[in-house]
Amino acid sequence: MRSGAATCRQVCLGLLAAACSLVLVACGREAQTEAAPPPRPVRVATIEKRDASMPLTFTGRIEAEDEVTLGFRISGRLLENDTKIGDRVEAGQLLARLESQNELNSLRQAQAALAAAQGQLTQARNHYERQETLLAQGWTTRANFDAATQARQTAQSQVDAAEAQLSTAHDLVSFTELRSDAPGKITATGPAAGEVVQAGQMIAKIARQDGRDAVFDVAAQLVRSASPDLQVTVNLADDPKVTAHGRIRQIAAQADPVTRTFEVKVGLTNPPDAMRLGATVNGRVETDSGPVIDIPATALTRMNGQPAVWIIDPSTNVVSVRNVDVLRFDQAQAIISQGLDAGEIIVTAGVQALHPGQKVRVLGSEP
Repeated sequence: MRSGAATCRQVCLGLLAAACSLVLVACGREAQTEAAPPPRPVRVATIEKRDASMPLTFTGRIEAEDEVTLGFRISGRLLENDTKIGDRVEAGQLLARLESQNELNSLRQAQAALAAAQGQLTQARNHYERQETLLAQGWTTRANFDAATQARQTAQSQVDAAEAQLSTAHDLVSFTELRSDAPGKITATGPAAGEVVQAGQMIAKIARQDGRDAVFDVAAQLVRSASPDLQVTVNLADDPKVTAHGRIRQIAAQADPVTRTFEVKVGLTNPPDAMRLGATVNGRVETDSGPVIDIPATALTRMNGQPAVWIIDPSTNVVSVRNVDVLRFDQAQAIISQGLDAGEIIVTAGVQALHPGQKVRVLGSEP
């Protein structure tokens, strides 16, 4: 009985050992299958460098090529100012007027002073002529003749001074009227009638009809590389079909103290009438950026919060991720400034399902 029980126990242990071996073999095969997944199919592209120009776009405004600020030469109370923004004016047209009562009184005073001086001059001349005749006949002395000569010269000087004062009085009267010095359009107006204005204070701004500029505020980097022959394409912001071409006419010598940008004026060639003064425009220039690398936008992914791409080792078909610097991008492509070299192979489709060290299969190649 004991030998039979022992034999039964040995048989059971053998069966249990065999079952455990089968389980271990099955687990090993499953682990081996999970450790070696099939290569993931991807699409790839080979990096190439090409020479390209980089477009730069700026937003600006239309201004008159020649804009002048008009103001009175003297102070006074503004009697009339009918200027309105947008009005067209002609050369010599009256724009505003000051009260001229004081200036007219000064003019009358100067006229009276001149009349008095002319009367004294007439009297002095007559006396001089008499003394000259008497001296020739021997009826007067040389001293009397010299005194008459001095009186005539003094009277003449007083007339000259009175004429100068009269001319100044005429100028002051004319200064009470503000007239346009050239044809153009009013772009800004100053105080209204009834206000007291100071000499030189802005009454109106006139954009002369000599041309139009597109004015932009650009960074110092572009200013350093800009040349007078740089072609600029300008179009209206609200209607890109309205375009004009021009070249840089003037660059500010000093940067704006707040924005640290430089004001650049582009002289437009035959701008359309739709480009009115003050309109918002976009300017576009092409600059030589040297050799660049462009890749499909689908190749971009992110690693550590920065743009990255997947690189394929052609000898093993294993992928690795690398950060890159993106110069600019759109929905179709991205321009890479640093991080890639010519000849490298990158993944362009299927980037979201990859992990470092994964083996891939290029679509179209042998499996």
